Amino acid sequence: MDDQYIFGGFFALLFGFVLLLILRRESKRNVGSMRIGRKGGCNESSEPGGGLTAEAGGEADIIIVGAGVAGAALAYTLAKEGRQVHVIERDLTEPDRIVGELLQPGGYLKLIELGLEDCDGDDIDAQRVFGYALYKDGRNAMLSYPLDKFHSHVSGRSFHNGRFIQKMREKASTLSNVSLEQGTVTSLIKEEGTVKGVRYKNKNGQEMSAYAPLTIVCDGCFSNLRRSLCTPKVESPSCFVGLVLENCELPFANHGRVVLGDPSPILFYPISSTEIRCLVDIPEQKVPSIANGEMANYLKTVVAPQLHDSFNAAIDKGNIRTMPNRSMPAIPHPTPGALLMGDAFNMRHPLTGGGMTVALSDIVVLRDLLKPINNLHDATTLSKYLESFYTLRKPVASTINTLAGALYKVFCASPDQARQEMRQACFDYLSLGGIFSNGPVSLLSGLNPRPLSLVLHFFAVAVYGVGRLLLPFPSPKRIWLGAKLLSGASGIILPIIKTEGVRQMFFPATVPAYYRAPPRTLSKIKYLIFPK
Repeated sequence: MDDQYIFGGFFALLFGFVLLLILRRESKRNVGSMRIGRKGGCNESSEPGGGLTAEAGGEADIIIVGAGVAGAALAYTLAKEGRQVHVIERDLTEPDRIVGELLQPGGYLKLIELGLEDCDGDDIDAQRVFGYALYKDGRNAMLSYPLDKFHSHVSGRSFHNGRFIQKMREKASTLSNVSLEQGTVTSLIKEEGTVKGVRYKNKNGQEMSAYAPLTIVCDGCFSNLRRSLCTPKVESPSCFVGLVLENCELPFANHGRVVLGDPSPILFYPISSTEIRCLVDIPEQKVPSIANGEMANYLKTVVAPQLHDSFNAAIDKGNIRTMPNRSMPAIPHPTPGALLMGDAFNMRHPLTGGGMTVALSDIVVLRDLLKPINNLHDATTLSKYLESFYTLRKPVASTINTLAGALYKVFCASPDQARQEMRQACFDYLSLGGIFSNGPVSLLSGLNPRPLSLVLHFFAVAVYGVGRLLLPFPSPKRIWLGAKLLSGASGIILPIIKTEGVRQMFFPATVPAYYRAPPRTLSKIKYLIFPK
C-alpha cells in the first residue's frame, strides 16, 4: 500500500512539474506577442501618457506605413522574399488623384523586375506610351523613347492612378504573409533611439500599437512622420490644374503631348481608351480660386487660346481639380529600425513623370540589400545595410530629380532674354533627333539614369544656344547674351546638384556606407556610374 502512495506521489509531482513548464512557456509567449503580426488577437498595455492601448498579436518582420504605389509594391516584394509584412494604410478605398498616372519605361522595367507588370494591364485600361510630342510656337518635335534594344512589350504606361494602386494592393493581399489593415499611424515607437514599431488608430478608432524590427514609412507627400526621420525642405514651385478630355484623340497616337505654353508647360497624355489627362502648370503664387470661378476664367482666357476646342469643353464640364507640385531633396536622419521611402522621403517636380520610377528603383535596391539578412532582429547588421541604402539609391534618384527640376525651369516662360534663348535652344536641340533627342529622352524615361550623361547633355544645350547666338556673325550684344545664357544654365542645374549631393551623386564609391552593401547590389550601381 505504501508503495502505491509513493508511486502516486511521484507521478503527481512529475505531472505538476511538466504543467509548470507549460505555463511558464505560455507566459513568455504572451509577453513576446507584443510584436505585431499578420493575424492574432490583441493585448492591452499601459501607455506612458496614461490609459490603455491595444497591441495586435502575432509575428511581423516589417511594418509598412502607407499602401500607395511605393507601399503596395514594397509589401508584395518583401513578402515574396519570405518576410512577414504588416501594412497600415489610412484609406483602403480607391484613390482619386490627378498625378502618378504616367509610368516611364524605366519604371516599367522595375515593375517587371518586381513581378508586378500585370498590375497595369488591360483590366485597368492602361495605355502604352512611346514618347512625347513637344510643341512650341506652332512647331513640333517628336521625342520617342529609345526602345530598340528592349522587348516589344516594353514602353511607358499611363492609367488611372487609383486603379493601378488597387491592383497592386490586391496582388499583395494574395500573399498569406501580408496583412493589409486600414488605420492611421500617429507616431513611431522609439526606445533608446531605435524605432520599435508604430502607434495607430484602427478603422474603429481604437488606439493600437504594432511592433517589428523594421518599420518603413512611405505615407506619401503629406507624410506626418517624416520629421522624425529626415530634414524636410519642401518647396512648392507650382500647382497642376487637372482636367479630363473625353473622346478626344491626341495628334500622335500613344504619345504624350507637351506644350511649351505661357507662363509654363501644359501636359496631355491618355489615362484610358477614352480619356486624356490635361495638366496645366500654374506658378504657385498665381493660383486662382476654383470656388469663385476665377480658375475657369483663367483657363479660358490665358490657357485655352494656346490649345484646341476640346479643352474648352473640359472646362465647361466643371470637374477642375488642383494638386500642388512639391519638391523635396532626400536629407535622411539614419535611424535604427526605420526607413523612409517614396514621396514621404523624396519628391521632384512631376513634369517628367519620374516619381514612380524612383520609388520602384528604391524598392529594388532595398530588396537586394535585405536579401542576405536572415534575422532582422540583428540590429547592428540591419542598421549598416539601411544606412547604405541612402547612398546606393543616389545615382538613379538624383539623375531623375535633377532633370525634373532643371527641365521645369528651362520650359517655363520668362521675361529674361537669356532664359528665352535657353528655352528655344532646348527645343531646337531636341528637334535635331538622333543622339540629341535620344540621349535626353533616355534620361527622362529612366532607361539611362546616369548623372554624368545628364550634365553633359544639359550643358550641350547651353553651348548649342550660345552657338546659335554667335553665328553667323558675333556682336558684343550677342556675346554678352551668350555669357548670360551659360551663367543662367549653371544657375539652374548646379544648385540642384549641390542639394542632391555632389559626392553621393557622382562619387558614391567614396562614401563609406557604399561598401556595406552586398556585392550584387554594388555591381548594379557601378554599372550606372561607370558603364562599359
